[in-house]
Amino acid sequence: MKNITSKQIAGVAIFLFAIYVAVPVLIGVTGRWDFYFTLTSVALLSIAAAGVWLTFYIGRINIGQGAFALIGAYVSAILVTKVGMNFWITLPLAGLFAALFAVLIGLPILRLRGVYFAMITLVLTEVVKLTALALPVTNGAKGIVSIPLPQELSIFGITLIPDFATLSNVKLAFYYVACTLMVICFAAMYRLVNSRLGHLCRSMQQNEELASSIGVNIASLRIIVFAISSFLGGIGGAMFGSIAQSVYPSTFQVADSVNFMLYTFLGGLGYVFGPMLGTLTLYFGWNLLFEFGKYQLLIYSSIMILLMLFLPNGLLSLRLPKGKKPNAAAEAGKKAEGASK
Repeated sequence: MKNITSKQIAGVAIFLFAIYVAVPVLIGVTGRWDFYFTLTSVALLSIAAAGVWLTFYIGRINIGQGAFALIGAYVSAILVTKVGMNFWITLPLAGLFAALFAVLIGLPILRLRGVYFAMITLVLTEVVKLTALALPVTNGAKGIVSIPLPQELSIFGITLIPDFATLSNVKLAFYYVACTLMVICFAAMYRLVNSRLGHLCRSMQQNEELASSIGVNIASLRIIVFAISSFLGGIGGAMFGSIAQSVYPSTFQVADSVNFMLYTFLGGLGYVFGPMLGTLTLYFGWNLLFEFGKYQLLIYSSIMILLMLFLPNGLLSLRLPKGKKPNAAAEAGKKAEGASK
């Protein structure tokens, strides 16, 4: 793992101060309590988008993250409402179930590359949605409603997380939980990218055949990365279900899967924190364009096209000195597209 500079440490400290201290203070002063839900959504969507970024990191175009988010939401909701489990226990279980499902379907589909893999994952979200409509355990089109707020989590009599039903500001509590999950997620992502596994993933970006010839088990590596990606989607979906206190087959749709991909593109495929910035920019950008009414989608699409033309490496590429190229991960999308030709 490469050495972390003092500048990076300072940047992380400022970021943590901003989300844990500055933002709550500003919201308290302005009284815009609805911002808590907006920022909580951004944090959770960035976690799911981080999973999409991981699949790009091995040269695969993933447009099916909405499927795993929906699976995670339903698994958590079913365990809470029908089994009576504590939500905080169902949260990792939802991620693990989504990862298990990813392993099962990943064995055949991860052999595909480029547009073929993208087409399969694009259909996946709709398949999961139709399955949720058909299964009795998911309550069909009625969905699962009246999901209780998260209960207290304690170990050896020590309360780690209080009962949300007893809190005076539930929105703030969900905001802190979402931000904490986001920080853990991206810290783990940064560590993974700079680990031996990350180096192996980069070798796959360049040439899978060459990587295989020097002893890299590319089949297992693809499955591992896809499972981690889906785990993050399941975690994000489970948290969304708990916040909304309901889950429907339409909670995550194909459009959401496409948006997860756009978040990674906009932030930058070559940067671990690209999904975070991309999610923040697009989520707020879409809401700001709401004032333009029927022209909202037209303006949104035009801006996205211009950004892709003039900033093909994402918003984070703006910080690079002129003439300097991002690391090899930035080529993941191009490699995936080139493989289909």
